[in-house]
Amino acid sequence: MNVLHPDPVRVAVGIIIREGHVLCCQRKKDARYGLQWEFPGGKMQPGEEARDCLKRELREELAINVETIEPYDTHLQSYADNGIFEVHYFLIKEYRGEVKNKVFESIRWLPPDKFDTLDFLQGNKPMLDRLQRAYAGRADRTIF
Repeated sequence: MNVLHPDPVRVAVGIIIREGHVLCCQRKKDARYGLQWEFPGGKMQPGEEARDCLKRELREELAINVETIEPYDTHLQSYADNGIFEVHYFLIKEYRGEVKNKVFESIRWLPPDKFDTLDFLQGNKPMLDRLQRAYAGRADRTIF
């Protein structure tokens, strides 16, 4: 690890879609980047693949079992506090179970054109823009 450029924290994130809405989750008040909104997911354990990490995290955080998981994007994000994250995004269109908030301050299902009503993590903003463009370009107002 280079002190000037530390290894990024590897995270897997799920864009969970239900009836044209996306699940948005608010971080706990006392968490790093507290009360900001994000897509659910979490840190990969050593040797863990992104897909497996996300399935585990969604079981732990939301009590759901992922049925279909599609890679969507990966990018590197740096924060002002020197946090550097390698973020792996996946689309989740099918899952078993009812979504239950087990770890977040709050959760909401929103259509992409309402994302700007929440204070999202800086690292999610490029993905928010991409999802909003996909949503705006569809006559049926669904995402995918």
